[in-house]
Amino acid sequence: MPLSREMQRLRAEHAALVTLSRILLDMVRAPHPPPPAELAAARGRLRENLVRHLKCEDWILYPRLMATGDQELMRITRGFEIEMGDLSADFIAYDDKWTGERVAADWPAFGRETIALFDILAARVEREERELYPLAETLYASGAGIGTPVRDGSTISS
Repeated sequence: MPLSREMQRLRAEHAALVTLSRILLDMVRAPHPPPPAELAAARGRLRENLVRHLKCEDWILYPRLMATGDQELMRITRGFEIEMGDLSADFIAYDDKWTGERVAADWPAFGRETIALFDILAARVEREERELYPLAETLYASGAGIGTPVRDGSTISS
């Protein structure tokens, strides 16, 4: 997929993640948990979208940007990789920890942990939108072309 369409898709995914996060945050800010099925559905939608999005960035976008040779883009991309760590694994661990029974047993702690994790997620989305994505789009628009990544880190022309 050409980078311009890839970036449009990633930005749309960011918007969806923000919306899904707000839905879940509204739930956790309530004094009592919503019906378990409602909470599970909201968590499931967020989990599916977030894990897919992070894998696309980690396995496709970041390697593609690192392969450009553009020093500024490579520096910023590497900084995101280091700073953000493995947000996908952190989210899965959080999600596994908070079973339906545990959420019901300690709603306030679930809320605090959810808000803390979503603050990290929101910061990542904001910084990618402000710093990383515009650089990638500028490089693409300049005609430098960014190859399509292959899982081993090499690229093919797009």
